[in-house]
Amino acid sequence: MTSECKILENVCLKGLYRRMVFSAPEIAAKASPGQFVHIQIPELRDRILRRPFSISGYDPEQGTLTVTYKVVGAGTEVLAKLPPGVSCNIMGPQGNGYPMPSAEETPILVAGGYGSAATLPLALRAPGKGFLLLGARSTADLILYEEYEKAGFQVRISTQDGSLGHRGMVTELLDPALAEAEKTPVVYACGPTPMLMALGKMCVERRVRCLLSLDQHMCCGVGACFACVVKMKDSSSPDGWRYSRTCKEGPVYSAEEVYYA
Repeated sequence: MTSECKILENVCLKGLYRRMVFSAPEIAAKASPGQFVHIQIPELRDRILRRPFSISGYDPEQGTLTVTYKVVGAGTEVLAKLPPGVSCNIMGPQGNGYPMPSAEETPILVAGGYGSAATLPLALRAPGKGFLLLGARSTADLILYEEYEKAGFQVRISTQDGSLGHRGMVTELLDPALAEAEKTPVVYACGPTPMLMALGKMCVERRVRCLLSLDQHMCCGVGACFACVVKMKDSSSPDGWRYSRTCKEGPVYSAEEVYYA
């Protein structure tokens, strides 16, 4: 489904990170945590491909859709300059989302950098509150954690340079959170692929249910081009794995499905 969606807000959150709010009632009515949208950016005449963005907020009653993005290239540079009132053609919601944790589970959300945008809708809607484990290179790349605190989550931070919180990798915060979980822990994660692979292996070894958002660079967003594939286990294959399209079959997968070799 595609919709012409008017920009309501396009503001700087911090440094290169920005938040954009659209009037998108049709998308907001169908969205769920962990899904994404594919946005066609106006004025990019020589670069016609849409850009994928995780849904960082949606309000069916207000009919609004929120995306959080980092200015990293030509597309997002143009996006950052678009004022309220301009419309973008948006395809979505796309992909499968995170399954909602039950009241008998403790959600442990693990995010790397602005992966915290993708897990925020889950935190706002989870029946029980748990932990946000947020990692980044430095404080410059830590965003949105205040929103998790307002939602009742315990926030644990790690930075690789030690500028805030634990000095090291965010995966090093997992075992303490698992030990402190009052109910059955379930891990939900979004972030850089190396982080997700390491986290997935840890959860499989510990027999902890884990859902990974393995979003990749996408071109078509509808499963036609096979540019966003990842390897999944497949016992029927001679190699023991198959390719899966993250835009169509993902981006959320169980850690037990992933081929880690």
